[in-house]
Amino acid sequence: MKIVTRDIPPRAAWALEQAGVHPLLARLYAARGVSSKEELDDGLARLLPPTTMKGALEAAVLLADAIARDRKLCIVADYDCDGATACAVGIRGLRMLGAKHVSYLVPDRVVDGYGLTPPIARRVKDSGADLLITVDNGIASVEGVRTANELGLQVLVTDHHLPGPALPDAQVIVNPNQPGCGFESKAIAGVGVMFYVLLALRAELRQRGVFTAETQPKLDALLPIVALGTVADVVKLDPNNRRLVAQGLKRVRAGALPPGMSALFEVAARKAAVATTFDFGFALGPRINAAGRLADMTLGIELLLTDDAARAAELARTLDSINRERREIEGEMREQALEIVESLYDPEDEPPPALCVYDPDFHEGVVGIVASRLKDKLHRPSFVFAASQAPGKEHELKGSGRSIPGFHLRDALDLVAKRHPGVLLRFGGHAMAAGCTIAEEHFEVFEQGLAEVAQEWLDAATLTRKLETDGALPVEYRRADMVDTLQREVWGQGFAPPTFSEEVEVLSQRLVGEKHLALKLKHQGQPVDGIWFGRTEPLPARVLLAFRLDADEWQGTRRVRFLVEGAEA
Repeated sequence: MKIVTRDIPPRAAWALEQAGVHPLLARLYAARGVSSKEELDDGLARLLPPTTMKGALEAAVLLADAIARDRKLCIVADYDCDGATACAVGIRGLRMLGAKHVSYLVPDRVVDGYGLTPPIARRVKDSGADLLITVDNGIASVEGVRTANELGLQVLVTDHHLPGPALPDAQVIVNPNQPGCGFESKAIAGVGVMFYVLLALRAELRQRGVFTAETQPKLDALLPIVALGTVADVVKLDPNNRRLVAQGLKRVRAGALPPGMSALFEVAARKAAVATTFDFGFALGPRINAAGRLADMTLGIELLLTDDAARAAELARTLDSINRERREIEGEMREQALEIVESLYDPEDEPPPALCVYDPDFHEGVVGIVASRLKDKLHRPSFVFAASQAPGKEHELKGSGRSIPGFHLRDALDLVAKRHPGVLLRFGGHAMAAGCTIAEEHFEVFEQGLAEVAQEWLDAATLTRKLETDGALPVEYRRADMVDTLQREVWGQGFAPPTFSEEVEVLSQRLVGEKHLALKLKHQGQPVDGIWFGRTEPLPARVLLAFRLDADEWQGTRRVRFLVEGAEA
């Protein structure tokens, strides 16, 4: 591992500090591209206007007409946390704005696959709906939309994924990544797109005289759910996304959150009053995602929709239980995957440039997480496959891949498909994450094909893991209240949480729980505790460490400790 320090533009840091930003935060923000205090204004008035999102105004007219005519609306969701939160925001928001008949349908990961397929369109029609609304999917559902049209359904597609060569023939498409859309936040999550549609609808209803500025529903009540879905989907936290998340966090900390989110904080043993983006990404999000991976995402959506605290508590406990099962399955699969990988090469040597793993016992709902863990551990593009559980598709393998910076996974799959026609039955995705389906008999051809592309595209520099940090931590900021200051801010994908790096002396080290390294360190001449989760190998007496600031409580006293992220080899 190579530890590198981010550049800190001195003028930007100075300007932020002069504008009243805390000196350490000024330095951190400047290193992340912030140059003025205005960029840190997270007020709702600073959100990008819905009028700049292509299709939002047309969607507002379509929905306002449907509400006026008492039409039946059905939302087709996705089975991850972004899809579940987008569905909940859509249903809650449409009801707030006067829709009396709003239902939803979630495809089954195994039986239905992803998105609006022709069978899903038929199920929506059979439910008695007049207008079908997709959330977090639909931009690639050309066949599904065609079927819906043939059945006489109106279709509104709301999505944030990249479109394919042809757009679906929907009445309206709202997607900032569609051609001709000038909306600046291309990284907005599916839940954010649905929230923007609701903002546009509310404005349309005001214009029609249904509401006034005084009587209109307060859609900001939906922001805790918007924030959760945005963080859980690991989209880039650009300025607009940071504002959505900051506004959601403020309401959560003030206790203005739906009962389902309160119940998730409870089962996760977290405190909503001091909620952080970490809670959304690593405590609440995974519990909702677990439903879509192992069970039925209806559980997650119902949790976010209920206003009954007892029902919310019951659903949260169920989701917590499913998440524990998910962790067990994932842990077993991860161990098996590492064993398979290590059998392919000598552990003393460098791993191959790309990794492909398959075992008949793997569960398809967890392959993406295992691929991510494999990629994190070995710093290689990684694909994990499981046998399809769909009826009649038992000979197919469904794979999920995760990549490293510098290797565009979807483009790599495209090249494999061109070089080996017929091997990839289906594929799609982005630079860092992608999925595909292959016949079991073609696994080795796919494995070799991906390895060839990786061999050509990846050089030694790209294959060396780099950990970006914010440099040394001034000793005066090694305080518990500074931990609180940092944790109150919005950090996440594309706006990395503060990580510092310095050479320290290791005074003592011991294993705790058989898999974590507890450390006593000397930092700038003073002792400090440290913990490296998931590390078992001992450290040398002096070492360059990358660490985050944390505080733990012991006998009523809060003490600073370092959460170690890496060491330079």
